[in-house]
Amino acid sequence: MTFLLSRPTRIVWCSLAMLGSACSSLHLPGRTDPAGSKSARSSPVSASNPTAQTALPTAPNPRSQFNAGLDAYNSGDYPAAIRRLAVASDPGISDKPTQLEAIKYLAFSYCVTGQTTLCRLQFERALRIDPSFDLAPGEKGHPLWGPVFERAKKGKAG
Repeated sequence: MTFLLSRPTRIVWCSLAMLGSACSSLHLPGRTDPAGSKSARSSPVSASNPTAQTALPTAPNPRSQFNAGLDAYNSGDYPAAIRRLAVASDPGISDKPTQLEAIKYLAFSYCVTGQTTLCRLQFERALRIDPSFDLAPGEKGHPLWGPVFERAKKGKAG
């Protein structure tokens, strides 16, 4: 059995694979092996071959991705936080509360790394998902993301 995955989904799966071994089991249209021939697909499970199966990576647990992203954020590893929180903010795998928390910390991470436009876009994304989305009073007063959040909120209202 072969599963065709959309390009963004393949990118997420492949980027999560530690040594790229999971990518070799995905059907990537047009992918060839080093010799130039098309990659062989795994044989389907059948009565005559019960052990053959297509190994697909398991879906990332959004809560564990969020927790790992938050740990990276709290330890100051913002690039790792951005990678993990981006996965946790995916609407295809996360429930709305997890998605919104991930987006908030993703925005914070972008602001802290000087990527103000990406920070604002994440706040706008959160406001599209939940127009009542807001920051806690202490978060609103932060000098880096407080003003960015206010601009995003005014842009959403206008």
